[in-house]
Amino acid sequence: MKKALFAATCCSLLLMTAQAQDVGVSIQFGQPGFYGRLDIGNYPQPQLVYIEPRIVERVAVLGPPLYLVVPPGHIKHWEKHCYRYNACNRQVYFVQENWYNSVVVPRYREGQYRDNDQGNHGRGNEHGKGHGKGHGHGNHDD
Repeated sequence: MKKALFAATCCSLLLMTAQAQDVGVSIQFGQPGFYGRLDIGNYPQPQLVYIEPRIVERVAVLGPPLYLVVPPGHIKHWEKHCYRYNACNRQVYFVQENWYNSVVVPRYREGQYRDNDQGNHGRGNEHGKGHGKGHGHGNHDD
């Protein structure tokens, strides 16, 4: 009896572990924890990690600099991680993560809520557009 209970417990723990690892998390621009390219646009001048840009590969013609939010380990070993951001041959300014979280995230969320404001529309209480009776795809009356 004890062996069966122990085996059942082990199996349930394995299943919970497998389910926990299967969770897909996607963090997008404007959310805390985002890492990637920032389009500064109308945002104020960002707080930078270094004053000078980093360039891994020199090129004859330099494009406009990139502003990136990256994990501290990527900054420290930028030459190993620049390819992930397609930025090895670009001038890169590393934006401080706390500036991104305190300036960009709230402003982005404010704009996102304003863009999605549809008045009384979009609340999920529409009952279709008047096409069909909602009983499958056939030509029969259910």
